[in-house]
Amino acid sequence: MPISSKRTDRLSSKRADRRTGFGRVWGRCAPGRAEAVGMLAGIVVDALLADPRRGHPVALFGRAAAALERRLYGDARPAGVLHVGLCVGPVALLGLAVTRVKSPVLRGALSAVATWSVLGGTTLGREGVAMAELLEADDLAGARGRLSHLCGRDPSLLEPAELARATVESIAENTSDAVVAPLFWGAVAGVPGLLAYRAINTLDAMVGHHSPRYERFGWAAARLDDVVNVVPARITGLLAVLGAPVVEGSARRAAAVLRGDGHRHPSPNAGRCEAAFAGALDVTLGGVNVYGDRVEHRPEMGDGRKPETADIRRSVRLARAVGVAAAGLAVLAALRGSRR
Repeated sequence: MPISSKRTDRLSSKRADRRTGFGRVWGRCAPGRAEAVGMLAGIVVDALLADPRRGHPVALFGRAAAALERRLYGDARPAGVLHVGLCVGPVALLGLAVTRVKSPVLRGALSAVATWSVLGGTTLGREGVAMAELLEADDLAGARGRLSHLCGRDPSLLEPAELARATVESIAENTSDAVVAPLFWGAVAGVPGLLAYRAINTLDAMVGHHSPRYERFGWAAARLDDVVNVVPARITGLLAVLGAPVVEGSARRAAAVLRGDGHRHPSPNAGRCEAAFAGALDVTLGGVNVYGDRVEHRPEMGDGRKPETADIRRSVRLARAVGVAAAGLAVLAALRGSRR
């Protein structure tokens, strides 16, 4: 055999060995590590691109859930339970199908898309900054119109101080709902956890209200959302306490407010987030909230001054710090789980 042919055969053999070695490495990474790497990629994509203006998967789910509601609605809890089951079940099964994908590359890519689609931290921060800019420019009408992007309160009579309070409270609560909770369930249950959590949380936002229409029909969505947020809300509160120095706050004061006031909120979960933010920012949150024809008197949390416009940017900084910490913990937990 010519020398050149022998060299070609040896080179081909080495290339084959490399490919086999890469395959063995990917085989060891799959399946769990590919999902963990995909989660990290999805977090980066959300940080860079935020949510799309059109065609967001969560919006598509919302339209499907609304269409199903029109067919199933009844002023009774069983109808609401059926609605939740038919909405969340297929989404969880879709996530389970991703865990059956054998290709590590494809599985990681699908995990990245799922993570990006359920996270809302970057968009939340941008909305907070937009509110701050409007109030800093004394554009009261613009700020009132923008508040609907963050919460469902009636903004028509809110003055700048109340708009600032509503924004800070919404950022605190949604840091758990849009960042910490989906990452927690992604770390615990992979892609099925990511997708199922977002479906549950979206249904709660759609039908989990205290209103004549949804008091019974939305009961299942509201109670299930409470259950899946018990642990994430408390993690959010703890991370906000630890992150207090980021906003020139005191971790000790934040911990005291969390411990003393977190349970006073009517929600078993939102109060933990809002109390921790109140203590970290050294402000007082809570008060009278108007939702259309319904008025709620929320207990006050914290013992500082009332929130001001400048506190909105501080709350955004704190929320971002909490999000970064939660992302790191979730990816590490997912990687550790993959090794098992």
